[in-house]
Order: sequence, then C-alpha cells, then structure tokens
Amino acid sequence: MSVRDLADYPWDAVVPYRERAALHPHGIVDLSVGSPVDPTPALIRRALAEATDAHAYPQTVGTPVLREAIVDWYARRRGVPDLTVANVLPTIGSKELVALLPTLLGLGEGDIVVHPRIAYPTYEVGARVVGATPLAADDPAEWPEGTKLVWINTPGNPDGRTWTVDELAVAVRRARELGAVLASDECYAELGWDGRWASEPIPSILDPRVTDGSRANLLSVYSLSKQSNLAGYRAAFVAGCARIVGELLTARKHLGLMPPEPVQHAMAVALGDDEHVAAQKELYRQRRDTLRPALEAAGFRIDGSEAGLYLWATEGQDAWASIARLADLGILAGPGPFYGPYSTQHVRLALTAPSERIAEGARRLHAQAL
Repeated sequence: MSVRDLADYPWDAVVPYRERAALHPHGIVDLSVGSPVDPTPALIRRALAEATDAHAYPQTVGTPVLREAIVDWYARRRGVPDLTVANVLPTIGSKELVALLPTLLGLGEGDIVVHPRIAYPTYEVGARVVGATPLAADDPAEWPEGTKLVWINTPGNPDGRTWTVDELAVAVRRARELGAVLASDECYAELGWDGRWASEPIPSILDPRVTDGSRANLLSVYSLSKQSNLAGYRAAFVAGCARIVGELLTARKHLGLMPPEPVQHAMAVALGDDEHVAAQKELYRQRRDTLRPALEAAGFRIDGSEAGLYLWATEGQDAWASIARLADLGILAGPGPFYGPYSTQHVRLALTAPSERIAEGARRLHAQAL
C-alpha cells in the first residue's frame, strides 16, 4: 500500500454538520476536536522566547537538559524511577511517532499490528502505510501469532478506557510470548476523573509493577499537548526499551526528525512545573462537571470516560442521527464511526472548548430536556 491508497480524511464528512451548527442564533459550540483552546502557560512561552537564538541544527536525541527532564518527570509523575537518558527520545508531537512506528520498526507485509477496538485511527493508518495487517483486539488472549506491534491507549481516545496495573501486566506477558513490541499511548494520563482514577495515579506501561524487572520491547508515548496546551509546539516523547529507543534514534537522525531547539527548551521547563498542569486539569474538571449532567438530562448515556479529555456518549441510535440532533442545537460533536466499526452509536464530545461555550452548550441541552 502507498499513501495514495489512504482513505479521504474522515473529518471532511463533518463539514455539513459544522455549517448546520453554525446557523444557531447564539453561535456554534464546537466540541468535535480535542485541540486545546486555553493559553500556553507564561513560563513556557518565556522559555521558548529565551531559546530563539537557534542558529545551529537541533539534536535529534534531545538536549541533555530535556532528556534529564523527561527522566525526572517519569520518576515524579508516572512512578517510573529507574530510567536513564538512554531510555528517552523527544518526538515532533506524538502523532508522527504513532504513524511512523511501524515504518521505523521495519514492519511490512505479513506482519500484524494490533490496536484497540475503539481507537484513534492513526494506529491503523501506520500499519496500512507499510502494508502490515491491522487488527482491532482489546483482549491480550486474542492477539495472534505473527503480531509484531501492539498499541494500547490508556486512558483511551475516545472512550477513556484506562488499564490497571494488573491488566497492563497481562498485556506485557502476552506481548513477550509473541515477541512483539508493546507501545502504550499515554498522553491523557494526568486526566483521571472517576472511580479509582479520581485519587489514584494512572499507571504507565513502564511502571515497575508492570514490567517484572525488564523494559525490553516496551514503549511509553507521551505528549504535552493536553496537559500544557502545547499542541502547536509539537512537543512529545517516547520512553522505554533502550535498544528500541536507540534504533529509533538512528532512523530519526537519517530522516531529519528533530524537534526545534526552542521547543526542546520549552519542553524541559514544562516538564519541571506541576502547578500549571494541576490548574489545567481543574479547568477540564469544571467543564466536564458542567457538560456531563446536561448530556444525561438530554437523554445521552455516558460510557467509559473515567479518564481522558472526552465524554463518550450514546442515545442508543445511529451516531450520525445524534450528530444531526446536536447540530440542530448548534453543538458539534465527533462521530463514533471515526474510531472504528465498534462505535457506530456513539459520539465524542471534547472538553477543549472555552468554558463559556461549554456552559452555553449545557444550557441548550438542559433546555431541550425540559
């Protein structure tokens, strides 16, 4: 398969509903895309400005300060105390790594790439680009022989599914039986809301309780887009198995995949400050507490959504009918079918609209429920 064979970008199908929602007399409430709307924290913007004398080529491997900051962050925030700089590598956002990982691992025809049943579509795209076979399967017992790469997403986009330590350990054991690389996309890990995740840190695939003393073939992928409002900076990283990280580094050097030096400096500052992350999480919490009861009052059921940046909602009917109903209220949501054939009756609503627009959307939903 070549990139010419990829399907049209799915979000083009949402344009008519966006236009419909925009006709509402009080304006559109756009909850369709999880792109941050809040300001990038001032300390990070200052750090970026301080580093703009970037006359030399940046380092693909990352500056020593950034690599140490990533190591320290895993120890402090993710319960992974024993990484070294050989275990970490910055990336140009996380999407490029997700899409390119099958390529960088040398996968191809005949190889199987497993991804979640309800999933961010780029896992499948990355497999198809190299001619590998994508397979949607959540249960490790269903991962077949011939699997070379397994993606898990915890907390999940769009459904918020979050893996426990015990579940992650089972996944690691099965991946090792298969000789597969196990990559965990963890970019929403700071956003736990319900049940145990209201008070308990969300575990990483690199947690010592999971790895049984070995990080071999394990990768954790993380992005600062959500927790620090750095989507426009393209600021992310991968950590884990030193052998694989080293191989990725070599390939990325040849391909010129190097985050800009000012961004690397800003990332290091962002990773060292927990206060702005807590403040951003509180904003999302307030928006979630406003939107969720309004959706439920309007007849939606919220499934999963125990963590992450979205509410995963259903009326028990075709997703496109729900998208149309919401558009008539001036609310734009993301269609469940974009996340695979197992979510044809769900819609995804992001918490990344300004608080006043979330409140306006909630007002309309409550009004319809009366």
